[in-house]
Amino acid sequence: MGTDSRERMVRSAAYLFRERGYSGTGFRDVIAHSGAPRGSIYHHFPGGKVQLAEEAVHYAGEFLNSGIQVAVESGDAASAVDAFVGWWRGVLVKSEFRAGCPVVAVTVESHEDAPQLIKAAAEAFTRWQDTLATGLENAGASPARAARLATLIVSAVEGATILCRAERDLRPLDAVVAELKELARTAVD
Repeated sequence: MGTDSRERMVRSAAYLFRERGYSGTGFRDVIAHSGAPRGSIYHHFPGGKVQLAEEAVHYAGEFLNSGIQVAVESGDAASAVDAFVGWWRGVLVKSEFRAGCPVVAVTVESHEDAPQLIKAAAEAFTRWQDTLATGLENAGASPARAARLATLIVSAVEGATILCRAERDLRPLDAVVAELKELARTAVD
C-alpha cells in the first residue's frame, strides 16, 4: 500500500508540474491529486519537495523514453520523430493546451539550492537524445549526424510544445514535425 501511494504521488507531481510548474505545485496539491494519505508525503519523501520533484522528473523521463525506445526499434528514422511527438500531441490536446513537459517545467525554474533537480532534468534530456540517436543510427545515419539530429529533435519539439501552448494550436508542432521528419529521412539516405 505504501509503495502504491508513493508511486501515485510521483506520478501526480509529474502531472501537476506539466500544468503548474514546480513552484506552483505544493504538497497539498500532490496529496489531493494522488488521493494518498495526508501524512504519507513526508514519510515517503523525507527530502521534501526537492526529493519528490527529482523522482517525478526521473519518472517522466523514463516514461517518455520507453515510448521512444519502442518506436525506434522499427529502424525507420521518421518513426523516431513520431514517437517523440506523439505523446506531446496527446498531452496538449487532452489538457486543452495547459500542459507541457514536466522536465522543462522543473528545468526553467532556478534551483541553485537543489542542483539534483537540474541534474535529473539533464539526465532525462540526454536519455531521450541517446535513444533517438540510436534509432537514427539503426536507420542508417552516421553516429555524429544521429547525435546532432537527436539534439535538434528534442530541442525543436520542446520549443514547439511551448509555442503550441501559447497559441492554443497544434500548428507549430505540425510544422516542426514535418521538417524534422524530412531531416531524419535525408540523414539516412
